This record gives sequence, structure tokens and C-alpha cells, in this order.
Amino acid sequence: MKEKIALGLGDNTDYEIVWNSQVIEALIIRYGIRADELSANRAINSERDLVISILSFLKSGTGGERWVSAPAIIEDFAQNFAKKITLGGTSVRSAIAMRKLGYTSALHLVTINDHVRRLIPQDSPYVCSNTEDSSYPHLIVQFGKDTCVRAGDIELCASRANRIIYHHDDDNIIMMLNEEYANLITEARVFLISGFNAMQSEELLTNRLESLFRIMEKLPKGARVFYEDAGFYDPSFSQLIHAILADHISIFSLNEDELQAYLGRKLDLLNVFQIAEALADLQKLIPVPVIVVHSMYWALAYGEAAMSVAKALKGGVTMATTRFRYGDDFTAEDYQEIEALASNPEGVRFADALQKLLADQICCVPVAQVEQSNATTIGLGDAFVGGFLPALLS
Repeated sequence: MKEKIALGLGDNTDYEIVWNSQVIEALIIRYGIRADELSANRAINSERDLVISILSFLKSGTGGERWVSAPAIIEDFAQNFAKKITLGGTSVRSAIAMRKLGYTSALHLVTINDHVRRLIPQDSPYVCSNTEDSSYPHLIVQFGKDTCVRAGDIELCASRANRIIYHHDDDNIIMMLNEEYANLITEARVFLISGFNAMQSEELLTNRLESLFRIMEKLPKGARVFYEDAGFYDPSFSQLIHAILADHISIFSLNEDELQAYLGRKLDLLNVFQIAEALADLQKLIPVPVIVVHSMYWALAYGEAAMSVAKALKGGVTMATTRFRYGDDFTAEDYQEIEALASNPEGVRFADALQKLLADQICCVPVAQVEQSNATTIGLGDAFVGGFLPALLS
């Protein structure tokens, strides 16, 4: 029996460090970092650059993903902190999340090693495009709301919890595809595309998309193709992917940071008129049947078939909020507990107002009301996908 859910295309190992303001403050002093140097778009060619980047995200309270010029920078920085080794990549994290609710999936991997073999769901079939073991860890930096750093002339406190991802991952930069994956998806009703964002060669990306099309030819008629966006090393590559894949995508999904990056403007996530205008503008850029946006207050679907994914939206926000509260080790019982919680009032008001404004074009689900001081902020989008996709089967 083949899997009904197929998840591609990349994976990696993660170093999830435990935030320590004292260590960060010591590094600020060691490197003589000044407040006027903070920039989230700074090239990261040294540990000093990495600390400046982290401080910049902490200052704005935003999350993001950045490329590091050498893996050794990540290895050296991570030695300063306690850390946990986990698996990353939307496909693998969502596979782990949905397995807790009883759903298996077919996986495409680009990295294989003992950590991957140990941590992926043992009953989910997979292929890997790499014939040898490899490891290019991603650095995961999480900070909580009101996390503060004070050193030199720098005095920062985070306005909200968030996470930053840093990597130099040759497997995901090359993103070699194993076309034998086609044999695992012949009965898939849901197919996830993610993981091209680390690529740095347009020629290679075009080649990989051609390979992806050959794989997708084995999908059964009526399968829904779900594309999860991410921060691209080269933003122009996302436009190339949209141009080539748009006609094949059923649902295009992204978070609030990625939405704002596409539009080049900040948005008030609780302003219905700003969000309605943003959705219309995004659909002009990415003409797909359904656009899904997931945020800290709500998740929504926009398009003619928006109402068809109402149950999936609820599954997505429930899974993401469960991970937010309980981290990697949540259970099915934890999921059910979150599912029964009342929604956050701001999200409820926003959802009601947006529904009245856009009628059948929109379906908006508020996130559950959860207060958590030591929240998990990494992998929330992946968990959203892990809750969303199984609900598409029913």
C-alpha cells in the first residue's frame, strides 16, 4: 500500500542552541560590537558577523533565514552553548509531527546520516539522493519575548518570541533529486514541495525543476500539490519557481514574514484592510488557486476554493500551537488539549471582520490563546504543514 501523503524535498540536521544572554553579551564585548553596526542583511563571513546578525533580529523581534559563508562558523559558535540535535526541513519536521496523530508519509531526503536514520518516522518509506552519509548542521537560534541583551552601547529586549536559521548546507544548496521517489507517490493524494530556497545556481535550479516534473508525472489525477515557501538565498529564484510551478500548485503557503518580504512593506497583522490588500497583491504575483498565510494570531486561505481547506487550517494552527507550547516531545493528548482551547481574542475579531469583508474568498481561523514563557519558536511553520496536510485527505 503506497502512502497518501508525499513530502519533499530536503532535510538536514539542526543544532538547536539554548539561548544564553550572558554568552551573547560576552561575545559583544569580545568583538567590540557597536549598536550602529546592527543589520539583519549583513553578509556572515565570521563569528562576529553572526553575532551582529542575531542581535539585529532580536532588536526587531523578527525571524529569518540566512546563509553563512563557512560551516566552521556555525560549529565554532555552537560550542558556546548547550544544544540539542534535531532534524530540520519542512518535509521531515512535518512528517514527525503528523506521525504523532497516526499519519505516515513518503519522504524524499537529500541528507542521510545516523541522526536522520534515528529520528525520522521509522515506518515512513523514503529515498535519498545522496549515496554517502553527510552532515551540514543548521544553527537554530530561538529567543523568547522580553529576552534582553545589555553590553557596551547595546541594550535590546525582544518584542516577541522568534527564531533565526543559519546554514551552509551543500546538500541543500545542490538539492540533487532522486527520481526513484516517483515510485513512492503513485497513490499520493497530497504532495508537498519545499526546500529549494538554499540553492545558489539558476542553472541547477532549472535542472532540478525539470527533474521534479518527471517525478510529479507519477502523481495520480486529482492530487493536491502544496508548496511551502521559505526565505531564499537568492530572492530572484522564488520568482523563477513561481513562473515555472504556478500552474501545478494547488495551494501556496507562507508565513507573515515571507508575505511582507514579497510585498516589500510592513503589515499590521490585525488590520483587515491591510491584509485584504496584501492578499490581492500577492495573488497578482503568484496566481494559484489558494494562498495560505499562517501567523501568530491566525491562519487564512484566500481564493475561490478557500472554504475547502477550513478543516486543514484548523489542523495546521492546532499542530503549530501544540509545538509552540510543548516542543518536540508533544503527544496526541497535548494536541487534543490545544484543539479544545478558546481562540485568542485578537484573532477572533480579525477573522470575523475579514470574513465579512471578503466573504467566500476567505477562510480565516484564529490561533488558540496560549501564554508560554519558554515557547518553542523553531519549526512552527513545519508543524503547521504537518497539521494541515492530513486534513486534506478527508
